[in-house]
Amino acid sequence: MRFGTTTPSADGANASRCWTPWRPPVSDRPGATVSWGTGASRGNFHRVAFGPRTRATRRNWLARVRTIWRYPVKSMAGERLEATEVTDRGVAGDRAWAVRDEVRGGIGGARKIAGLMKLAAEYPATPSAQDSSPATIRFEDGSTGNTGDEGIHQRLSDALDHPVTLWPLVAAENADHYKRGAPDSADMETELRSLFGREPDEPLPDLGVFPPELLANECPPGTYFDAFPLLLLTSNSLASMQATSADSRFDVRRFRPNLLVDDPETPDPFPESAWEGRRVRIGSAILRMEIGCPRCVMVTRGFQELPKDPKVMRALVSENRGNLGLYAAVEEAGRIHRGDELEWLD
Repeated sequence: MRFGTTTPSADGANASRCWTPWRPPVSDRPGATVSWGTGASRGNFHRVAFGPRTRATRRNWLARVRTIWRYPVKSMAGERLEATEVTDRGVAGDRAWAVRDEVRGGIGGARKIAGLMKLAAEYPATPSAQDSSPATIRFEDGSTGNTGDEGIHQRLSDALDHPVTLWPLVAAENADHYKRGAPDSADMETELRSLFGREPDEPLPDLGVFPPELLANECPPGTYFDAFPLLLLTSNSLASMQATSADSRFDVRRFRPNLLVDDPETPDPFPESAWEGRRVRIGSAILRMEIGCPRCVMVTRGFQELPKDPKVMRALVSENRGNLGLYAAVEEAGRIHRGDELEWLD
């Protein structure tokens, strides 16, 4: 386990400027291989050659887990894992804590409180899969605090320059805890464009695909995740976006997946878009792929050595309808290790 650091690396701790998906040795690859070429050629191939996406036929073992991520506190940087238990709540200990916005009310995240992404959290010991285990928070100046510290609310408020309190998971029956806070704008379209980082001429996401309880709540009651317990992202998608956006950094840390997956044999620049509705076994867990992840303003925030970059959203809207990654639910609990293969069940 480790905090997200500021030194780029190729294994998912920090994405380099252009992602290179994992590939098996040539002798292990069935059939024709994909020529990935240079960054520029990848981008041109993406824009010209691909028509509507279809469900690709693939060898089950080719896609595999590259890195596993857990975020103990909602919207803070998280930690990489070698393996994890996965339950109906997702990765054990993931988003088991959150801050409450004491100005507008409601559970706070980096859509509204950008400074949360400049903090990091990790567990000093293996966390509970169901409750909120003690976690350590690292502040921008390198100092640390614990979630149970008497003065943690004030330390966080000072660091964020915004009044907040830190909360463990609360029972779903405590409905008021999960209700949406007051909007910043009385005009709903203005509010949504702010939350999703969209320009006036860009389409807003289709919010009808989300669970209905999110109309009134910041997150599904009893949890602190945005919509579904897991988020998957492929290194292919990061590489495709990087190839079209030389001036931006499509670093995995901007997109906060739980599982970063390599799918080396598919020609699709965004392979997870073809996975919706499918079931997959990873390790001993079975996941059900749900919906694509419409990206919000968080992916444009500056933190650690990554600059604030609205061009990230412009590129996402232009190239992939503003989406990146795929939400998933857990059909059967189990254990997932880094390097586990994806075995498609349908």
